[in-house]
Amino acid sequence: MSENYFIENKETGKIELHFDKEKYMSLSNDDKSAIKSNFLFSRRSAAWISRCKFPHLYRPREIALNLGLENKGTIGERLSFEDQENRRIEKAERRADRYKYKAEKAEQRAEQLQAPINSMHGDIAFFTQPNINTSAGRAFTNKRNRMWASYEKGFEEFRKSEYYLQRAEIARQAKEIPSKGFCQRRIDDAEKTIRAQNRNVEYYKEMIEKYPDDSDKYNKYIDNAMEIIETNIEKAAYYDALIQQQGGIIDRKSLKKGMIVNVEKWGNVRYLRGGSKNITFEFLEKHMVYADGTPIQGQVSYAEIKEIVK
Repeated sequence: MSENYFIENKETGKIELHFDKEKYMSLSNDDKSAIKSNFLFSRRSAAWISRCKFPHLYRPREIALNLGLENKGTIGERLSFEDQENRRIEKAERRADRYKYKAEKAEQRAEQLQAPINSMHGDIAFFTQPNINTSAGRAFTNKRNRMWASYEKGFEEFRKSEYYLQRAEIARQAKEIPSKGFCQRRIDDAEKTIRAQNRNVEYYKEMIEKYPDDSDKYNKYIDNAMEIIETNIEKAAYYDALIQQQGGIIDRKSLKKGMIVNVEKWGNVRYLRGGSKNITFEFLEKHMVYADGTPIQGQVSYAEIKEIVK
């Protein structure tokens, strides 16, 4: 079996490049740069893993073919969109725990580094004693300088602690239920992709009728399009379920002109009218007006309405 090949891992949705050492060392600098730009090396898999995932694998696959790697096809089974999201959330939780642990350790190191100087608080002589050019004086000065250097390093550790805490908070946010507006935008994206891929399937079928000798190629294109459609159907269903968990989308019939509604990003606004997908509102704040004093208007989707205030 060749040691120089690539595969598409259906479980992760990514392409993996597998080299022996001799093959990798023989690559040009341009080839190595292309790999590093589009792949990350995984020690666990002993392979280069593509940064992007299905269906955005054109460039990683192109690089693999240009390198002359053997195509070993696919491995694993595709996870449902919900399973992919659950796995992403689990990874985020583990990442948050790691960052929290690193933050605690950095804070401990900072306190240890600053302890010598902190222990001298109140000892005015220690901080004000001038440098004395004697053996004992130089020893004292060197000791005090080392303590100050340690104290400065402590600040760097505190900064690290703050950085890790910020990273932990970002990781924790990954498991929070996204807003209804966010979910609706993902649904709209999924439905747009489904429509586009359905058009592609019809086009590929036409090409098969015109060019039957190329049917294998176009059938592969159809299989790829159908997999994209299936993934986006699951995606839309997943985000619709999240919307329902949050009470669903307020019905257009429930809205009357002049009502105060609370919307994402803007807070309380006055409802003016509704279209098929969006509502038009005006701001309530006195400073959100045009030069003639007319309130500034805006639009949001129905999904971005949090509640009817009054």
